[in-house]
Amino acid sequence: MRSESHYLVNPLALGYLGIVLAVCVWVTIDAVSASSSGDASFAGLWAVLATAPTSMLFLVAGPVGLIGIPIGAIVQPTALGALYRSIIERRARPTRRRCEQCLTSPRGQH
Repeated sequence: MRSESHYLVNPLALGYLGIVLAVCVWVTIDAVSASSSGDASFAGLWAVLATAPTSMLFLVAGPVGLIGIPIGAIVQPTALGALYRSIIERRARPTRRRCEQCLTSPRGQH
C-alpha cells in the first residue's frame, strides 16, 4: 500500500499545491490590508475555489467552514498525483507486439 505522500511528490500535485499556496498568501495579504481600511473583501472566496470541490463539502457558517481549505489542499493534489502516477506507469509498461506469424495465421497462433 502506498502512502499519501507518495502521490504528492510529482509535478502535477506540486504545481497544484504551489497555486493553492500562492492564492492563500494573496488572500492573507489582502485580509491584512483590508482589515486596516475597514473594507470587506471577497478574496477569501478564492482560497475556497482553489481547493474546490473538496472544500465546498465543508461550507458552514463561521470559522469552522475554513477547515475545508486545508482538507481540499491535501485531497485534491493526492487525487491529481494518483492520476499522474497512473498515466506515467501506464506509459512505462511495454506494449505487447504480436509477431507477424500470429497476425497472418487464421487462428492468431503459429
